[in-house]
Amino acid sequence: MTNNLSVAVIDYDAGNTLSVTRALKKVGAQVNLTPDPERVAAADAVVLPGVGAFGDCMRKLRERGMDEACLEAYRTGKPFLGVCVALQVFFEASEETPGVEGLGIFPGKVVRFDVGDFKVPHMGWNDLELVRPHPVLDGLSGEAFYFVHSYYPEPAEPADLLGVSDYGGAFCAAAGRENLAAVQFHPEKSSLAGLKLYENFLGWARSL
Repeated sequence: MTNNLSVAVIDYDAGNTLSVTRALKKVGAQVNLTPDPERVAAADAVVLPGVGAFGDCMRKLRERGMDEACLEAYRTGKPFLGVCVALQVFFEASEETPGVEGLGIFPGKVVRFDVGDFKVPHMGWNDLELVRPHPVLDGLSGEAFYFVHSYYPEPAEPADLLGVSDYGGAFCAAAGRENLAAVQFHPEKSSLAGLKLYENFLGWARSL
C-alpha cells in the first residue's frame, strides 16, 4: 500500500467525525469523510467513530447501508479502526438496547458498569494497560486516554482483548482481531497519546 493512504471516516450522524478527521489529517492521512458506502468500499482503510447509544448507532448505520459496508470492509481485509461506541457495535448485543443486534464481528455482549459508589457514566482520564501487543497500540501501554461511557464490552473470546483500563475493576478498553482494532476511549481527545494511536493506525494500514 502506498504512502498516499486514503482513509474513509464513516459519517452516519452518530460520531465525533470532525475531530477524528482533524486528528487523522494531523498525522498525515488523506481523509474522506463520507456517508457513501461505495466510497468506503473504495478507500484503503476505514475509521468508524461513534458517540451516543448502541441502538441509535446501529439504527443509523443500517439506515445508510453502512452496517453492510462495515462488514464488507472487515471481510475484505481493509485496515479498520473503531472509536468509542464503535467498539461496542462490533459486538453482538448490548444491555443498553435489548433486542438490537450489533455487527457481531466480536463474539460477546456489552454491559453496564456496576461499580458501587463510582459514578456512571465513567468520564475522565484512565491509563491503558495492554493485554497483548498490537501495532495500533504500540508504545501506548501505561498512557492515559480520555473516556466517556456507561457501558463496555465483555469479549467472549479472550484473544480479542487487546487492552484494559480500571474503573472499579478492570474493563475492556480495546479489542481487535485480524484487520480490525477498536478502542473505547477517544484518541482525538487524548492529546499526544491519541495522535500517536492514529499515527500507529496509519503505519499498520500501510503494512497490511
